Formats: sequence, C-alpha cells, structure tokens
Amino acid sequence: MLLFTPGPTPVPENVRQAMATVSIHHRTPEFEAIFRQTRERLLALLATDEVVMLAATGTGAMEAAVSNLCHHTLLNVNAGKFGERFGKIALAMGLEHVELAYEWDTPTSVDDVMAALHANSNIDAVAIQICESAGGLRHPVEEISAAVKAFNADIMVIVDGITAIGVERVDTSHIDCVIAGSQKAFMLPPGLAILGLSNTAVDTIGSGRGYYFNLASEIQKQRQNTTAYTAATTLVIGLLEVLESIERYGGIGKLYCDTARRAKAVRFALEAIGLHTYPKTPAKAMTTIDDTDASSIRMLLKEEFGVNVAGGQDHLKGKIFRINQMGLIELNEMAWVVNSVELSLALLGRRPYDGTASRTFNEEYFKHKLLPKET
Repeated sequence: MLLFTPGPTPVPENVRQAMATVSIHHRTPEFEAIFRQTRERLLALLATDEVVMLAATGTGAMEAAVSNLCHHTLLNVNAGKFGERFGKIALAMGLEHVELAYEWDTPTSVDDVMAALHANSNIDAVAIQICESAGGLRHPVEEISAAVKAFNADIMVIVDGITAIGVERVDTSHIDCVIAGSQKAFMLPPGLAILGLSNTAVDTIGSGRGYYFNLASEIQKQRQNTTAYTAATTLVIGLLEVLESIERYGGIGKLYCDTARRAKAVRFALEAIGLHTYPKTPAKAMTTIDDTDASSIRMLLKEEFGVNVAGGQDHLKGKIFRINQMGLIELNEMAWVVNSVELSLALLGRRPYDGTASRTFNEEYFKHKLLPKET
C-alpha cells in the first residue's frame, strides 16, 4: 500500500533503521552529541534565532506557543480545522480571542488582518497556518507577518508550518514562532514537535508559563544540548538521519525545487483529466481535489490500486481528496498515483482511459530537461 496521505507520511527505510538501533539514555554525552547536531541543522533549516524540540504532537507545540507568547488576546485565522484549533487553545488558556473565519478554500488577506488589529488594541499575538491542511490552502503568511510587525513590533506572530516546513522555503524574518511536526515533511512517526523562535519571542517568553510546555525551561536546557524532561530520543535520532538524508539528496534547496515541480505536475495532470483543484491558492504540501465522487475515487485508489489518500473533514467529508507532496517521494510512485486516479475515473464511467494523467505529469515535471541549453 502506497501511503499518500498528507500526514503521517511514509518513513524511509534508512530512517527506520536508524531508529531501530539500541536505545541510549537521554542524559548522556552520546545523546547530547546527536541532539547538538540535530539542533544545528534545524537552526539552519528554519533560519530562526532559537529552536526547541518537544516530545509532543504539533498541537502540543501550538499550545506551547499560545500559552507562552500570548498574554491577553489572540487573533487567529480560521480557514480549516487547524486554524480553528488555535482559537480553541486560546479559550482553553483563558485568553480572549478574535477570529477571522473563511471557507476552507479561501485565504486570508493582509487587509483583513490589519483591519482586525486596528479594531482591537488588545491583540498581542496573531496565529495563522502557512498551509491549512484541512483543504490544502496556502495563506500569504510572509506578507501578513511583515505587515503585522510594521504595525506593532511587539505583537507576536505565531505560524503553524507543520505542513510547510521542509516543503518550501519560508521567509521567517518577521515570524516570532514557526511550528513544525515530525510526521509531515520530516518523514517520521508522530510525536516530535519543533518550534523555531525569534529573539523577540525568547524575550517575550521570559520565565515562561505552564509546567511541561514552559518554553523558558526548555530553551535553557536545549542550549545545553539536553531537554527539561525526557527527550523523544528515538525520534531525535531519526530526525538527524532525515536531515542528513536531505543533505545527501542534494540539499534542502533541491528538495524545495523538486517538491514544487512535483506538486505542479500532479495538479496539471489531474486537471488535464477534468478534475478541479479545491483551494484558490494551493499549497505545495498536497494536491486537493473537490469532486462529487471523491469517496468513490478514494475507495478505488485503495482497493484496486493500493494507494491510500486522505479525504475531507466536517463539511468537506466525502467531497474532497488530498494527495501528499511532502518529503522524499519516488517519481515512479507519484506517476502511479496520478495514473491510478485516471483509471479510477474510467472505472466510474467518467471518461475513457487514455493515459493523459501520466503523460501530463511526466511532460510537466521533466520539461526543464528539454529546454535548450544556454551557450
């Protein structure tokens, strides 16, 4: 079975092997060396001033960010389940919150965010997704974060990059906290969350809030290449292997480029056989298709062709399907997926099979190799 859900993503064999080695204690020089190497690579990847790894899911990192960086009122952008979650976290923390709500195919705008800030002077933190994975939507996060900081540099910008970090280059220069998770582009099992922090965020955290999710205590310990509480040793070991695998692959820049070309090729291939891309601004992390036969297509993909893709949630249940683009994906597997979608449409009597999807995918992905060489 090919796993093409946008999280969890497949774990490469070399990463599984690295995590299968004999367990080591987290309070040892051996693990501290692994932690240091992982931390150094994460700082370079995120381009942030500080980084914290937590034994938690991405939701744990979202809670840690809100509880440590928002002291009064959170402005959250809700265009899906995870934007909605920021608001629920604020309420659970006893914070005030203002919500900008959209249909799940519609991104927010700089104007909408700025209007909310002008209307409520108590807002001290803004929370938004780079990619809202509920619908595969890309928000204009870099433009929004720059506008927020120009308006008031003390407002904390919290960004959920769980389905964006490791997928595309993100300008973090105006972001105070960017969140990543192990089970997405980092190609690991769930359970490790990552927060990249600005120096302004570190200052705002101060002595921190809470107990387990107190980021001040974690920053202090992780600067010493250890953790405040028991580290997720196996996942950190796996993460180091992932980051080294990306280096061997040709570097993060090559991965970004290949991911963008692959995502575009898949979208073009599926549109070429008459399917419709759901979000108005598609993210590179996944290809999301809205279709009346979404459930039937997913069932055929799984039962007839051994491909597992994700469906929709809430009001989009049975109305969309989502194909992962995160991580180191073999091109032959991606070609199999788009070909299987076309075959599924043929089995449903929607269109005769003629190989259009596979041909379009290959032509779009490899067209750069056919361009005339500059002399």
